[in-house]
Amino acid sequence: MSVVAMPDIAAPRPFAASLLPIMGAVFVAFLVIGVAMPVLPLYVHDGLGFGTFVVGLVAGSQFAASLISRPWAGHYSDGRGAKRAVFAGLLAASASGLIYLCSLLFRGAPGASVAVLLLGRGVLGGAESFIITAAVSWGLAIVDARNTGKVIAWVGSAMFAAFAIGAPVGSALYAGYGFAAIAAVTALAPLVTLLLIAPLPAVVPRGWTQGWLAYTAYAVAFILARVFFSHPSDKFGGAKVALFCVLIETAGQALMWLADRPELALVGAALTGFGFSLVYPGFGVEAVRRVPAQSRGLAMGAYTAFLDLAQGVASPALGLVAKVAGLNVVFLVSAVTVLCAAFVASWLMVNPPTIGGQQQ
Repeated sequence: MSVVAMPDIAAPRPFAASLLPIMGAVFVAFLVIGVAMPVLPLYVHDGLGFGTFVVGLVAGSQFAASLISRPWAGHYSDGRGAKRAVFAGLLAASASGLIYLCSLLFRGAPGASVAVLLLGRGVLGGAESFIITAAVSWGLAIVDARNTGKVIAWVGSAMFAAFAIGAPVGSALYAGYGFAAIAAVTALAPLVTLLLIAPLPAVVPRGWTQGWLAYTAYAVAFILARVFFSHPSDKFGGAKVALFCVLIETAGQALMWLADRPELALVGAALTGFGFSLVYPGFGVEAVRRVPAQSRGLAMGAYTAFLDLAQGVASPALGLVAKVAGLNVVFLVSAVTVLCAAFVASWLMVNPPTIGGQQQ
């Protein structure tokens, strides 16, 4: 699958001088996400008096909005330019902080307050999508092509560093000043970051401007799989479903590696989204069935921790692959890595879960 480079409209700058401001934008975007993550459940439950369902709805709405807005973010970045897309994302992130502040005006009416808070979370999800999608494209365009892997690795590192720092900062702010402090940081930090990226050169949008279709194909297949095929793991067993879907995801990644036309890449993206959508719940079912009922929360916590670990390691690792072998080889390495999960699923099928020596 070929990648068309976008030329600078200004003279090349040193790598760090060019990329650090973009990393700063990514860091701030995920910092304002991170500061809210540990305190939102406390605020919605203890401050507004809602139960666990609404807590989960408020927490998850941002990530749902991010997924839905990815195609729009990619299309905007391709058509209008990555710098403009990052600007738009930062402004939206700041607006979400202002919406958070507005929700505080309705503390006397918890239903209205949480509705406004949901709006703010949705806007922040869209902002995240715009910033991370455009930041990588922008970084790849303004630095030397030999630093492709470094760009991907550094930008990914900025994202996870923000999560690591955001949680304790958010907890401290909430403990000392309440949710208003979280809202204020969310509103102000992105505006300050605009000053960092303003001097950077923009890039001329070129190449396949329909690249956003790959995001759409992936997201639509992911959602459709979750909506229409969420029950087979309970009916046939998580290992069987995981094995089947791992093979689909592997095929999707391999097709993207081999694709010489956009149409094949879109099919590969769709297969990847469909397969990945059910791999996680498939293995998750196996995780909880292999422990006593009283330990299932611990099992899911450990299982999810490995997902976070994988995401944290993948960015720098695949960035190194891209640097050494080229961007298209990233899909080959991903296909081989995903295929390894098929051996895990096969072992789980041969060794069904047992509790206290009894097969389930």
